[in-house]
Amino acid sequence: MARITPFRALRPHRQYAQAVAAPPYDVVNVEEARALVGNDPLSFLHVEKSEIDLPGYPHVEEQEIFATARKNLLKLEGDKILFQDQGPCFYIYSQQLGGHRQYGIVTGASVREYETGLIKKHENTRADKELERINHVDAVGAQTGPVFITYRKSEIIDGIVAGIVQSPSEYAFVASDGVAHEAWVVSDGDTIDQLTAAFAKVQAMYIADGHHRAAAAASVARMRREKDPAPSETRDYETFLAVLFPHDQIRIMDYNRAVKDLNGLQPQDFLSRISRDFEITDSFADRSPKRMHDFGMYLDGKWRRLTFRKDSLAADDPVRSLDVSILQEYLLGPVLGIADPRTDKRIDFIGGIRGMEELERLVDSGRFAVAFSLCATTLPELMDVADADLVMPPKSTWFEPKLRSGLFVHLI
Repeated sequence: MARITPFRALRPHRQYAQAVAAPPYDVVNVEEARALVGNDPLSFLHVEKSEIDLPGYPHVEEQEIFATARKNLLKLEGDKILFQDQGPCFYIYSQQLGGHRQYGIVTGASVREYETGLIKKHENTRADKELERINHVDAVGAQTGPVFITYRKSEIIDGIVAGIVQSPSEYAFVASDGVAHEAWVVSDGDTIDQLTAAFAKVQAMYIADGHHRAAAAASVARMRREKDPAPSETRDYETFLAVLFPHDQIRIMDYNRAVKDLNGLQPQDFLSRISRDFEITDSFADRSPKRMHDFGMYLDGKWRRLTFRKDSLAADDPVRSLDVSILQEYLLGPVLGIADPRTDKRIDFIGGIRGMEELERLVDSGRFAVAFSLCATTLPELMDVADADLVMPPKSTWFEPKLRSGLFVHLI
């Protein structure tokens, strides 16, 4: 069973929701965050990426960054921008980008179920990034960014949500990137009980995005248990901020690659090397592949299609059969020398939302030698990997639209 817990969110008053809501901390760097914020004192980036308020950054102590984040959160509450609901609630969070719309349930997910594997992961975390989130959550005393979770759709849950969203929403705005955000507060006890009972029948949930946030929440919970004279699963630290979406509503986009050089090879030698494992079609007007095991490659101002020779593929392996794995194992690693894509500075990853034009721009600028477009990893592939207790290669999935931070904060 999946346990979900209503909670008293710290959240913006309706008139401030659009100003407060901000992109996730990990999709913008400090310079981009400063540009987004400008002179706006309400943006939640002052909490999620508080180094923007420290002129001496990066030459500042980490503890100063986290102390500033807590100070900024308390100021938003003290200035009556944020308030805490009087009683525990669930929340419905809708996002619409173009013709795509998804409805998620904002809840407290169970740390214990994450620890026991009922909430499944498909990605390894980096120790440095995880530690940064641990320190942030612990110092601020709050989970400020949600974990994006999916589950196999339930007609019962869909029906409950459909009923809720017939009522007037609490928030409704369109962000600067064109994504429409809408949210409803679920405070009615009967509806809360119905959702809780419906999720008790869900056999497993899957982290789609936010592995570092989930891992940090679990680490902070363990720290708090050790200090708590009467630890209990009802403590706020035993749940973490999550938004739960049915699997048929979320959208995974392609996550593409660009490499700065050809590892000492001339273009013709490079093409000869990769032809051992890939059939090369000399033109590719589509630029973005439509079939698994096809890849687009942009080199010297020209698109080519690469088709993997399937006789090289290990059968019945949910990780090695992924397109991201094939590209890494048969091309990026052995030919271009990218042994560890997590740490190699010669490779960059480009979310599909930026389009094929961004791949062309990177190569045409001379900063990169070659770029590759991939089919998007599918949700069944993600679930198969997670169900097998395996992990995907880094940068396998790009979810769009991104959840905004600041609309719901879980105090611990």
